[in-house]
Amino acid sequence: MTHMIYPTTNLKATEQLVIERGEGVYVYDNQGRQYLEGMSGLWCTALGYGNEEIVATAAEQMRTLAYSHLFGGKTHPAAMALADKLAGMVPVDNAQVFLGNSGSDANDTQVKLLRYYFNAIGKPEKYKIISRERAYHGVTVAAASLTGLVPNHTHFSLPFEALGILRTGAPHFYRDGLPGESEEEFASRRAQELEDLILAEGPETIAAFIAEPISGAGGVVVPPKGYFEKVQAVLRKYDIFMWDDEVICGFGRTGADFGATSFGIQPQLMSLAKALSSAYLPVSAAIVTGDIYEALVEPSAKVGIFGHGYTYGGHPVACAVASKVLEIYERDNLFERARVMGEYMQRKLQAFASHPLVGEVRGMGMIAALELVANKDTRQPFDGNAIGGFCALRAQEAGLIVRAMGGNSIALCPPLIISEAQVDEMTDKLGRALDETLAHVTREQLLVA
Repeated sequence: MTHMIYPTTNLKATEQLVIERGEGVYVYDNQGRQYLEGMSGLWCTALGYGNEEIVATAAEQMRTLAYSHLFGGKTHPAAMALADKLAGMVPVDNAQVFLGNSGSDANDTQVKLLRYYFNAIGKPEKYKIISRERAYHGVTVAAASLTGLVPNHTHFSLPFEALGILRTGAPHFYRDGLPGESEEEFASRRAQELEDLILAEGPETIAAFIAEPISGAGGVVVPPKGYFEKVQAVLRKYDIFMWDDEVICGFGRTGADFGATSFGIQPQLMSLAKALSSAYLPVSAAIVTGDIYEALVEPSAKVGIFGHGYTYGGHPVACAVASKVLEIYERDNLFERARVMGEYMQRKLQAFASHPLVGEVRGMGMIAALELVANKDTRQPFDGNAIGGFCALRAQEAGLIVRAMGGNSIALCPPLIISEAQVDEMTDKLGRALDETLAHVTREQLLVA
């Protein structure tokens, strides 16, 4: 045992798998055993492992300028190039880009930018943020408060009220739809619930609504058709910003450049990380419209400084790597490839819809989940999260890394460079894990008649 405090881990169950190296879509443990990395690490290694172009770019930038900061009027070419590239890609009007290190700090930055903006325009009471149940937006104090998952709240005494965090329902039709309710009716109900919450709190107090295009850690929840159209109509009605958290969905994961493109989202704020650098180095971006940025300029001049920033924000090596990754995405047409390969992967996964354990197969592009249930007909879930964990461990023993989340959902999010043959390998190993899990729950009499 090392002296490390491990993140997002049962602290009584650490150091179970030691990953030593990676190549392509595979990683290898310290015993030399190969695993297909079916989660792209943490939804992030879009280009897989060992990409020599990225390695060379990092080495060259280290030799040229290993570090420089962006404080006090200083800048450097790598950061400027990345910011300008991102501004030209995102669906945000006159986008302005703040560079950080992680999705959590990008969302934390957005909370502060919203407060700064509304103070600057004389609306200090407009600071509340509506998030959704079972959402995931990070683990800093502010981002964890935006997150809607109980394990990320328990024992941390998070300041929900002080931060003005409000909660509305998740867009999970399979789990939350009412008997006889259509998907469109469900989407309309969620939009009405959002409007009711806004009116109860007072529209003049609400700054933004934050949402992942597809929820990740909450169980890979794909919203029903029309959901974002209806939600955005409510936000426009009450002059509330749409905040698009693209940390997981951005850069090809949904089969398009951004989840916003896949779902017709027109955001005023956008958070990016993970696949921005294919996780080769930590980097993130908090993006806002030009109007929001312009309102910050004069107040910062009066104070003498815009008092927010990170030592490693806009790190030149991370920025150079991210720019190279974006170049590779475009040059190799990876977003279109992800769409085509994603359609293949989704078809392969749909074969599990008839499996006795699988209640729902859901996904889009190169992200998906299988929800395991105790009764397919009634959708009754298993108690606790143990069955998902059991299945994930069986997959790992078969040479496939997946994650159990959102209850007992098995998530998949392979690198965008995966081939058809490797998708076949992934689904074959997943099938073995499901069959072993079925045998286990049958022996333990956990299925509900």
